[in-house]
Amino acid sequence: MKRLFLLFAALVGFAAAPAHADRIKDLGTWQGLRTNQLTGYGIVVGLSGTGDDSLEYATQAMKGVASRFGLQIPPGVNPATKNAAAVLITADLPAFAKPGQTLDITVSALGKAKSLRGGTLVMAPMVGADGQIYAMAQGNLAVGGLGVSAADGSNVVVNVPTAGRIPGGATVERSVDAGFATSPTINFNLSEADLTTVQRVAMAINQAIGPGRAQAIDAETVAVSAPQGAESRTALMAQIEDLNVTPADAPARVVVNARTGTVVINGAVRIAPAAVSHGKLTVKVDEKPQVSQPAPFSGGQTVVTPNSAISVEEKSSPAFQFQGANLADIVKAVNAIGASPADLVAILEALKQAGAMKADLIIL
Repeated sequence: MKRLFLLFAALVGFAAAPAHADRIKDLGTWQGLRTNQLTGYGIVVGLSGTGDDSLEYATQAMKGVASRFGLQIPPGVNPATKNAAAVLITADLPAFAKPGQTLDITVSALGKAKSLRGGTLVMAPMVGADGQIYAMAQGNLAVGGLGVSAADGSNVVVNVPTAGRIPGGATVERSVDAGFATSPTINFNLSEADLTTVQRVAMAINQAIGPGRAQAIDAETVAVSAPQGAESRTALMAQIEDLNVTPADAPARVVVNARTGTVVINGAVRIAPAAVSHGKLTVKVDEKPQVSQPAPFSGGQTVVTPNSAISVEEKSSPAFQFQGANLADIVKAVNAIGASPADLVAILEALKQAGAMKADLIIL
């Protein structure tokens, strides 16, 4: 209960804090300037007997690698691949990434490999959603996990030995054209749609670069007219990102995590006049079996007789009244009756159903 009170006290403190200005760059992102996901398929070699063994697609990958160097494996020959493993490679291609730059990649086992520790990724292409090659990956894996097996079948696994990272393991071969240098406007998208905030962003931009340059086209997007050319637009975007805007107050919202019992109430929540009475009903079943022992040499048998006692206890709680309450009043009332997080959830749900709480109740 003390933890619940401290949590609510902290929330009251945050709610009472005055609104502050944020940089526009912290409120959203520019349209089109995004990361792109890359994937690839390759083979990791140099494993210490922890590879895919005779897995079919690992064997095909090995044949493909060998054919690059003019080595042809005879038909019908199935090379053992205990020291190799088929893997899936993933990476994120940042906006404006140029050929020659490097990317960090994640390599994950695709088949029956037990560990990738000590392995080396053979050169593999990485493609985007359009099927085009944007990077080439290769390098030595850094694996944080460890797996050890014994002859009797016992094994010890620490962390995840079947996945690893290669810092700077991919080299960018092709850049992505974001199109921001030639589009009629540059658009800024808020992370959270809000009509008030988007209007304030547009007003701040117009005050800084000239009236009529920015227009809020919906609850999330501000369109800014900009001169043609990457250099001019880059300078304009940098200027806009450093402008300060006071975002609108968040809508009234109560978030409940039913699995952990965590309840978060923001400062915009208000309670209309309402009376609440919340009690607890406890049912206790006490089993005290009795043993009936026969007399000596009587030939009888020991008998266990069940003996159950059921008790019901109801803790009554006085009713309390909300009178146009804010967050501080809610905290005081809930702590006055000694409510647990589970009780608080029940009270809030009932207030929502009664129409006394004008807030979004979100249950995770």
